[in-house]
Amino acid sequence: MRQLPSVLIVEDEPAIAELIAVNLRHNGFQPTWAMDSASAQRELDAVLPDVILLDWMLPGESGLALARRWRANARTKAVPIIMLTARGDETDRVAGLDAGADDYIVKPFSTKELLARVRAVLRRRAPEQVGGLVAVGALSLDSSTYRVVFNEQTLKLGPTEFKLLHYLMTHAERVHSRSQLLDKVWGDHVFIEERTVDVHVKRLREALGADAGQMIETVRGAGYRLTAHTAQAAPSTVVIPDSIRDPVPRQPWIADRGPQ
Repeated sequence: MRQLPSVLIVEDEPAIAELIAVNLRHNGFQPTWAMDSASAQRELDAVLPDVILLDWMLPGESGLALARRWRANARTKAVPIIMLTARGDETDRVAGLDAGADDYIVKPFSTKELLARVRAVLRRRAPEQVGGLVAVGALSLDSSTYRVVFNEQTLKLGPTEFKLLHYLMTHAERVHSRSQLLDKVWGDHVFIEERTVDVHVKRLREALGADAGQMIETVRGAGYRLTAHTAQAAPSTVVIPDSIRDPVPRQPWIADRGPQ
């Protein structure tokens, strides 16, 4: 029997939690409810869910603090998080995404939209196994092993950043607008603001590090492009060891004057 995807609902308002749980059950999910930060942590310690619906304002620690802690923990960092909150200002959205949320939904919300976004983050959690190994310059990505390597060093990426990098690498040297990246990486049926792309590009650059991160260029007024040129090492000075230098001192050049 197929196991249903599990969803941890972290919400302190019982009516909202029940509404979400009922809709999830009716659509093939297995919901679990935690009403505060302490119970949410207990549920997470017991079993990792497939996705977390996280309210911002909670008794005890805030949802923002929980998102940061879970993203910093090796065991929970890959679990998709959707912030579900009444805080709808742009600064709040950016703060939620920067804290580690994969998506951000403002209350009141449509249950249809909520279900669509849950399905979307679950699809992004397992990137498409298409194309196998792809390499651009010193950066390589293997979708079959979920591994990214730069200059022989393995890098750690979250699921959304991995899929974003995979798309950019398979379409290298092209400029992609934010709306194009939303359609190709998140899906054209998902309702996400274009600002989300900027946040995940920032995360991707940070995960790649200073050198590889330069491969992702911001094209003013157009979007983003992945290129191999900016990550190429600068030509280094060649130093000839003493052991291979000409042991015979060179004499000043004297012109042949011919017979005297």
